[in-house]
Amino acid sequence: MPRPLWGGAISFGLVSIPVKLVSATEDHDIHFHRVHLADMGRVRTRKVCELDGEVVSQDQIGKGYEITKDETVPVTDEELQQMPLPTARAIEIVAFVDADTIDPVRISDSYYLAADGVVAAKPYTLLRRALERSSKVAVAKWAWHGRERLGLLRIREDALVLHSMKWPDEVRNPDEVAVPREAKVSEGEIEQALQLAEQMTVEDLGGFHDEYREALEDVIAAKARSEPPPAPAEAGSKEKGEVVDLMAALNASVAAAKEGRGEDEGGQATVHEMPRCGPRRRPPRRRQPQPGRPPSPRAARGRLRRRRRRRAANARRESGAPPDWAGWPAAGPTRARRSRPGPPRCNSPHRGAAQATPAERDRQGPLP
Repeated sequence: MPRPLWGGAISFGLVSIPVKLVSATEDHDIHFHRVHLADMGRVRTRKVCELDGEVVSQDQIGKGYEITKDETVPVTDEELQQMPLPTARAIEIVAFVDADTIDPVRISDSYYLAADGVVAAKPYTLLRRALERSSKVAVAKWAWHGRERLGLLRIREDALVLHSMKWPDEVRNPDEVAVPREAKVSEGEIEQALQLAEQMTVEDLGGFHDEYREALEDVIAAKARSEPPPAPAEAGSKEKGEVVDLMAALNASVAAAKEGRGEDEGGQATVHEMPRCGPRRRPPRRRQPQPGRPPSPRAARGRLRRRRRRRAANARRESGAPPDWAGWPAAGPTRARRSRPGPPRCNSPHRGAAQATPAERDRQGPLP
């Protein structure tokens, strides 16, 4: 279990649920150190007092609020902890709302709420079941890092998740952003955009990964081996400011999306060879006859049979005779296996003794 970041309780009416706050995300970014290029020594940040120029240790640093340019009011950690706030050590649920009424721009960091002790098991389950049956999310207030925050409680795979939210006055008005309002688009362009969105629709985002981090890892690995970094990929995007036909760009995008999903122009699926996960196996190489080494008896017999078949086929072709398979019956689904015909049986009483039965030999008497 990750290290808890905060400990307290969820206040749900008269119910109190002891919980621990755990980060729901991980940082996989590659972090660099600041170094001196001349000797690659680490460059560190020191905290220096601007009045006396002395380096100050962490235990000598406190908080202060600047009222005017020449006046600063000190505020201690003990004074912040003794503030009369009901949310100082609790996550107080203040309301329940529908999930679709929350603007995603207000959601910030996410945290898991773990039950703290055996006594928290039953009320934790109670709140989770209530949120599942109501199909709503809980709005809560809690104090952390020197400020009161607004939070959003919801369910994710049997766990309570707390999303930190921005206050309403912290979200800027969209009117402050330069948004084009006079541009006109046709219905055909809108339909093409909707078709492109339909072709690009996926059910799971698990296939996406950080390509920049992978490329950066390759660069660092090459530098560690004293090798040149990999060559940059060719930029396929158009230059900034280039004017293109919007309809043609949409049609090309839809065609590319169909090809990526394995569909042709008629909407029928096509089969593409899937990439192999492991190393590609090489096909077995045929053994070539070595010069000066006689072939094996089995190979010699096979060559002799093929040579005889070619000669017989050439002779029949030159004489104009039909091939040996011309008189065969047509093959059927249940045709029995054809046996090779033997010599014709002679029914004459004067047939040879070698072909006569013992009783026939007694009737014929001795041979003349």
